[in-house]
Amino acid sequence: MENPFRPSAGATPPQILGRAGVLDEFEYGLRLGSGAPGLLTIFTGARGIGKTVMLGAAHDVARENGWAVISETATTGFMGRIGESMRGIAEELGSGPVNRKITAIAAAGFSITTQLPPERQVAWRTMGEELLKLLDDHGTGLIITVDEIHAADRGELAQLAASVQHFIQDRLPIGLVFAGLPAAVSDLLNEGVATFLRRADKIDLHAAAVREVEESFAATFSHASIKVSPGLVRQAAEATGGYPFLIQLVGYFLWREAEGNQGSLTSEAVDRAIAAANRRNVRTVIEAALAAASPKDLDFLAAMAEDDGPSLAGDIGRRIGAKTNLVANYRSRLLAAGLIESAGHGKVTFAIPGLRQHLRSQPGRP
Repeated sequence: MENPFRPSAGATPPQILGRAGVLDEFEYGLRLGSGAPGLLTIFTGARGIGKTVMLGAAHDVARENGWAVISETATTGFMGRIGESMRGIAEELGSGPVNRKITAIAAAGFSITTQLPPERQVAWRTMGEELLKLLDDHGTGLIITVDEIHAADRGELAQLAASVQHFIQDRLPIGLVFAGLPAAVSDLLNEGVATFLRRADKIDLHAAAVREVEESFAATFSHASIKVSPGLVRQAAEATGGYPFLIQLVGYFLWREAEGNQGSLTSEAVDRAIAAANRRNVRTVIEAALAAASPKDLDFLAAMAEDDGPSLAGDIGRRIGAKTNLVANYRSRLLAAGLIESAGHGKVTFAIPGLRQHLRSQPGRP
């Protein structure tokens, strides 16, 4: 057997753990059609928690139900790219009066790098209406997914939200699924950029139960005839903390160790796999997340790392010598960046597994 673990951004793992029932409302919405609550969904959660994987799962469910899917990331110009994708779907559906109309509307193209100007907004919406009517005639509809909406241009997002709301009001078969970091998504919904999105099904993704990870590892290795003791499987599962990206990383390196040792895993091999997974997590998740942090942000995080659990705002302020208002500013910025999360009144904790240990390992840090 080839290594089934896929520790790369958005790659579909061999098994999605801890997500049973998450897409039930969405799938039910596909059967009901226009206006169903599940067709407006927002996934939130920490980096590496599996938001993009859940978007991929939504794509699969939609396609299995015969719906067309457009998948985008909220970088500049995503509205234009969605417009181009709508035109492509229309062309695939074949010729006919409606399709010719769609093609004519889209002839000038939408692939631009800024917000759509008013005249293109009108063309975009008109083309969307005609495409959705065409899909409706085929007994299907369109799902649009947008990843990383915390990075979205607010103007473009408002354009998309306004158009989708218009389609829903006209009872056209449309679904919209977003994914983004929790604090940024909350700010987005509170800003009034897209008020109707407050009615979306907001799903906060959390770590899987370690017991589920243990059972999954045991079943996967048993199926591949990899010899490993139950105690070592438990150790490996606990090392992931139920964090989806680490589940894939640890599984990947365990598999590699087994390949190099005639299909068996020793205690030393498991230790090496866990260490390799943690190093890769630092390089691909933690260092990337810290790249945009300012020196003051890093001071705030280092002050948090002195605690073994959630940190009090007052303790952080005292350690970095900052007043309450500055602590609040740092806190807000780091929440929006997905580096920390609220842990109750006046408390914060790290949002990314391994971040505390990484900060403690830095020269000059506690």
